[in-house]
Amino acid sequence: DMVLADIKMPGMDGLELLERIKREYPDLTVLMMTAFGQIETAVEAMKRGAYDFITKPFDHDALILRLQKALERSRLLNENRMLLRERLKNRAFQDLVGESIAMQRVYETVQMIAKTDLTVLITGESGTGKDLVSRAIHEMSNRSQGPFIAVNCPAVPENILESELFGYKKGAFTHATQNKTGLFQEAHKGSIFLDEIGDISPTIQTKLLRVLQEKEIKPLGDTKTVSVDVRIIASTNRNLEEKIKKSEYREDFFYRLNVLPLRMPSLREHREDIPVIAGYLLEKHCVKLKRPVKSVSPELMKIFMKMLWEGNVRELENVILRGILFSKTDIITPEDAGITEDKSRECLVDLPNQELTYKDAKEQTLNLFNKNYISNILSSNGGNVTQAAKLCGLERQALQQIMRRYGIKAEDFR
Repeated sequence: DMVLADIKMPGMDGLELLERIKREYPDLTVLMMTAFGQIETAVEAMKRGAYDFITKPFDHDALILRLQKALERSRLLNENRMLLRERLKNRAFQDLVGESIAMQRVYETVQMIAKTDLTVLITGESGTGKDLVSRAIHEMSNRSQGPFIAVNCPAVPENILESELFGYKKGAFTHATQNKTGLFQEAHKGSIFLDEIGDISPTIQTKLLRVLQEKEIKPLGDTKTVSVDVRIIASTNRNLEEKIKKSEYREDFFYRLNVLPLRMPSLREHREDIPVIAGYLLEKHCVKLKRPVKSVSPELMKIFMKMLWEGNVRELENVILRGILFSKTDIITPEDAGITEDKSRECLVDLPNQELTYKDAKEQTLNLFNKNYISNILSSNGGNVTQAAKLCGLERQALQQIMRRYGIKAEDFR
């Protein structure tokens, strides 16, 4: 379960032993013993992966207490790994993590929805896992043996999106030198996930309405329709009902889409899941990057529990990745994750003046977060908007909209 070792030993010293242990058993908890004059060496041991150190001479009770804490850490790490492995056994819920009431509702709804073949509309903020839920629905459905095709609608220009979805005949337009099968035909007997469907044009809405009503498509340049057996799962971070009121979205199309609605909660709505989500992401990415499994320091976890997380789980994942890459020990600190004391204060939810109304306080907090968060990201990569968008987990266009709203200019960081 753990190792208790002295720093000064004959033959092999404690630091050399620690390096060997971490090389062979990277997750093993190591507690070092040191004389008072060797404190600097003990601190160096912690930097190399030791859990803690105890100074000699020590009394029996102090040693027992340290050992109990170290053993408790080992037990919790093992329990977390077992829970994560159990979750990984269920392929459908592979990357959906959380045991809160909010997430339990999501799991239950997914299981109910998966049993049907009706159209699904998943709503929620960016970064909440709408894409993961769409795949889970497919994996648990009767179509799981068929194809699952995901389309990021805003990422494809309108004229290209139409030909990608429905295909085209040779000669339908310039450069159409051969027939092309559309994604709906490729998804036959399976599911198609239309991500961010709230951003598509009225023209595409009309064509998709036909698919929903008639279960058929018409490739560009063709006079005949083609029947397709496809389940449509769509998602959006927009308020489509508001867009309908502004005549920006087809009402008939919305009601055809919104047969089975599923709302994904923001991370702010289930903060109690942050420790287990962080643990899952740590193990997932440490394994992927072939690094020893790390853990989050209590100080950093305290900050995590208070942050706004406007980018939701995707933002948390980016912070975890930075921590893994920059941490030199098995404990990730706020500095490793790129969160200084000043930055953490800017991101905490308990910022506004208590005299403000809820609405004004919320607006002030979000404005401050947006401005400081985006400025810090741009500053860290020399004003590269494309790289900043990737770090934020946002589309480049979405990041530029936020920058314009707050008067942030990329050139100011170059």
